[in-house]
Amino acid sequence: MAALAPAPATREPGARGRLRIADRVYARIAARAAREALAEAWLGRAERGGPPTVSVTAPSGPNAPVTVRVAVDLPFPADLAALARAVRDRIVTQVGGLTGTRVAEVVVVVERLVTEVAG
Repeated sequence: MAALAPAPATREPGARGRLRIADRVYARIAARAAREALAEAWLGRAERGGPPTVSVTAPSGPNAPVTVRVAVDLPFPADLAALARAVRDRIVTQVGGLTGTRVAEVVVVVERLVTEVAG
């Protein structure tokens, strides 16, 4: 009868390998987070803004943070600062929660203000 080999010693997570997340993954998570953050602001409006445009500066090394730049259309009139803050906070939460990567900075650029057309 063959003897069982002892189980290999458990190594620390960093010694087992490395996870590389593609820039487009960060961008898709951030775009979805921005859409979710603005969903309530667009409710009941006939005209809506376009989808957010996201670019990401990915980490240069292990445990390095990412920087996200998101361009959005916002409804007007509205509290633009609060909407931008909601977008920023949602991106930080979603990217960090889903990837485990720290977000160093989120730059929110307002591309266009969409006014309600009186009919």
